[in-house]
Amino acid sequence: MKSKGILFLSNGHGEDAINCQIVSALRASGAKLDLAAMPIVGDGDAYRRSSLPIIGPTSQMPSGGVFYMNPLYLLKDVGAGLIALTWQQLRAVRTHSHSYDLVVATGDIVAAAIARATARPYIIFLSAHSSYYEGRVNLGLILWQLLSSEKCLAVFTRDAVTAAELNRQGLKKAEFAGNPVMDSLSATGKDLQLIASGRAIALLPGSRLPEAKENLILLLKLVKQIATNSTLPVQFRAALVPSLMLELDDIAAQAGWLHREGKLIYQEIQQQGSEKAATVEVICYSDAFADILQQSNLVIGMTGSAIEQAVGLGKPVITIPGNGPSFTYRFAEAQNRLLGDSVQVIGTKPANSEIIQEAAKAVDRTLQQKDYLETCVKNGLERMGPAGGSQQIANYITNNL
Repeated sequence: MKSKGILFLSNGHGEDAINCQIVSALRASGAKLDLAAMPIVGDGDAYRRSSLPIIGPTSQMPSGGVFYMNPLYLLKDVGAGLIALTWQQLRAVRTHSHSYDLVVATGDIVAAAIARATARPYIIFLSAHSSYYEGRVNLGLILWQLLSSEKCLAVFTRDAVTAAELNRQGLKKAEFAGNPVMDSLSATGKDLQLIASGRAIALLPGSRLPEAKENLILLLKLVKQIATNSTLPVQFRAALVPSLMLELDDIAAQAGWLHREGKLIYQEIQQQGSEKAATVEVICYSDAFADILQQSNLVIGMTGSAIEQAVGLGKPVITIPGNGPSFTYRFAEAQNRLLGDSVQVIGTKPANSEIIQEAAKAVDRTLQQKDYLETCVKNGLERMGPAGGSQQIANYITNNL
């Protein structure tokens, strides 16, 4: 008997990762399936790491897929060949889709429209809409029609309140099965060299170069300020992508730090209440993301999905806006609406010395607010849901193929 085929579509790096979680759950089920993917944004690295064939051309655009935050980046993307690339991707999807029994789309109206264009049955994980963002979710006429189509078998939402809101609007096929970004966050037992008496602070600068490199340099300025002013003993661990680890020598040189075997070191910090100068270290890992999140007392981030995961684990998060294109104040403010009180956005423009000082004070204050820290645990579960969303969606797929 011929294997059932599933084509995964996504229009964003975080959306790629969500689909890969569903793929992992499908593979674990033992079902004999023919799987392939078409990432509309970026190089599709998550799919390649998951050994998933990519059916069409990919390219990294200047905006990183977030040109809606700044129309200027749309112009840059067009100049870099966005229109030709999108047309080639559409042709590839149309050409190959007849070989697949189901399309699984993750994203927004773009993913839904491409899924509908295949004329195959499809389901969608609607990652770009939430009642936490919008109150009453406004899908607009086109997206509503795409989701109401008989070809659309199910609409999975990123949280329970959004599913309930869409049900109230008449989209009865909308449901919340859990958010796949909360899967695969179990600690691996990595030794993070943490001192029991110190509060652990996680640093998440993002994954897309060169922005992540600039973000880490900015975060090192904040680390110095925290180490100088903190009334509590603190220690810093950074979760970096491998490509950013390779930049640590240059990052240290630009920031005025030293780099030794994954440790960024700054000497001569004059700590508050101490007559002696001290040394502050940031120990960096490319293979300990879940461990760092699980063991941290607080997270400082300038990224998307990783902050959602931190909030889902009940962690308090401090963010400072960067220069973009991805993590800007506009992005951070929208993220704050999505994730609620667990996230504190410090500053309304790219972080300067004044914003960094304010953020350092917020870190020290937050670590001492026991009631607030307990609220973050409750809020995280409400906003992100428990783990297991990938398995629930995978079960739906196998039951309906």
